[in-house]
Amino acid sequence: MPTIEVSVRRVSVVSSRPFDEVVQRLTATIGHPDMSAFHNALAAATTAAELEDVVHRATGSSNLMEFVRFDAGDVLRKACGGHGPQILRLVVGNPLIMKEMAKTVPDAAAYAPITILVDERADGVHLSYDSMASLIAPYGSEQLSPLPGSSTRRSSQCSKRRPCPSEYEAAPNAIANEHNDI
Repeated sequence: MPTIEVSVRRVSVVSSRPFDEVVQRLTATIGHPDMSAFHNALAAATTAAELEDVVHRATGSSNLMEFVRFDAGDVLRKACGGHGPQILRLVVGNPLIMKEMAKTVPDAAAYAPITILVDERADGVHLSYDSMASLIAPYGSEQLSPLPGSSTRRSSQCSKRRPCPSEYEAAPNAIANEHNDI
């Protein structure tokens, strides 16, 4: 069985802001569709244009949507008598980005959507995610790589109708860069 070594670049930003504010700022630009209705609409789509329309209605201004969230902190607190940090895992992405990635390198679709972790620690609230560029680098496809020097800029081949893989990093990066403190 062939194997590929993947070196992952983990991006973490530490904020002094309250946990709930960090989550609110992060999720403000991400779509939050009713997932049952979303899946039904995807199944009912019969053309690529209809599929794209369903996805565009579900995504937020970041061109991403929330697929699911896991409140690991709640589980941990229940196991620890009500005490413990807040930990939230968001699974975020865009099926159209995944589609474009899979056209070139089918294995790359295994990395989409991404996980964004927001958790409380002694030094503040951490927002962490794995860089999509580092995850897809071993596949060597120029078509999947972000522009040199930036993992969030759009190339001339990217548009609302043809999103880029690097857009997965746009939402957390924009928040971190805008305020230097989530």
